[in-house]
Amino acid sequence: MGGLAAVGLFIDRAGMRVRAKIGIVFSTVGPYSAMGRDCRDGADLALLDIAADPACPVTVEAVHADPGGDPRRYLDAARDMLREGAVRHIMGAVTSLARKDMIPLVEKHDGLLWYTCPYEGFEANENVIYTGACPNQHLMPLFSHLLPRQGKRAYLLGANYVWGWEMNRLARDLLTAAGGEVLGERYLPLEETEVSRLIADIARRQPDFILNNLIGPASHAFLAAFRDLGLRDPAFRPEACPVLSCDLSECELADLEPGLAEGHLAAAAYFDSLKSPANAAFKARVAALHGPDRRVSAYFEGAYTAVRLFAEAVALAGSDAPGAVRAALHGGVFATPHGPLRIDPRTNHAALPFHLGRINGSGGFDIIASRPSIAADPYLVVDRTGAGRAGLRVVS
Repeated sequence: MGGLAAVGLFIDRAGMRVRAKIGIVFSTVGPYSAMGRDCRDGADLALLDIAADPACPVTVEAVHADPGGDPRRYLDAARDMLREGAVRHIMGAVTSLARKDMIPLVEKHDGLLWYTCPYEGFEANENVIYTGACPNQHLMPLFSHLLPRQGKRAYLLGANYVWGWEMNRLARDLLTAAGGEVLGERYLPLEETEVSRLIADIARRQPDFILNNLIGPASHAFLAAFRDLGLRDPAFRPEACPVLSCDLSECELADLEPGLAEGHLAAAAYFDSLKSPANAAFKARVAALHGPDRRVSAYFEGAYTAVRLFAEAVALAGSDAPGAVRAALHGGVFATPHGPLRIDPRTNHAALPFHLGRINGSGGFDIIASRPSIAADPYLVVDRTGAGRAGLRVVS
């Protein structure tokens, strides 16, 4: 089926179906609209597959809201769902700003917030299920692969909110521990597209690589200007000075000029190019609904997986009561398009694989290194320095 099923556990309880509600809250317009659209589309495909699956004893009713990229409207949507909509589960938010705003309200109503996007870590909450990667699952293995090969002189870019701040703070710590150096650190609002002074500063400082934690229009403008810099000076072409990202995916590449970011690198738990029978079946489902040219991003796959995971846990629990659903998640092993998935009962985070992708000329990623499932360590209790990084498999 290419979907998600608990291993050996999809039981119709005496032929009775369980009814469950979930709120889907993603922005499909605004500065991070490409990510939000992919999250919404992934969630909607999962809802279709659940409804069509005769083995699934759960009927899921979804309530949708589109905050339009306005942080205040996420909170309004969550309030309406929890108070008037009889919803106890909300899936949504791309940015950490929106997630952090919604958490106190979800706590107040003792619901569950399902967060599916990569984030900066340093958070674990009883009322949040984290199925997106945290830094020991994206940034740390990225640096463990790159620093010995590329050098340790970095330029750090960030969106001017918690994602950019925390990712760059951790990158600075990792570089210092490795004997590296931060040559520059700059922040831009999400919709800022004037980057000429930034490019001039990078050209003057000549880093070994750039960590790009910009979002949306600011990231796109930087990539275009950096491509032009590379055309003028070979020292800034991707093979000499790559741009690294932990959030750039296929959905944003589709919005860029063809070839604009070719050769640069991104870390993710999933890429469209992942070779496995489960992913092939999943992509066939996507193609049947969206056409053969639709590339699948980690945002699409992550939201799809989370909705299927929700239905599986409700089936196991026999109820959508948040406590029962959480307990079912903690006891299960679930099959997904990116491989087996477990939720850690200590942190409510998913164990996830790491893949390093190089952007190719056709708007996708060639996977050049991988590591199998990594247990989440959101507070870096186990490894604060990046020293524990065995097991990375170089593909090419």
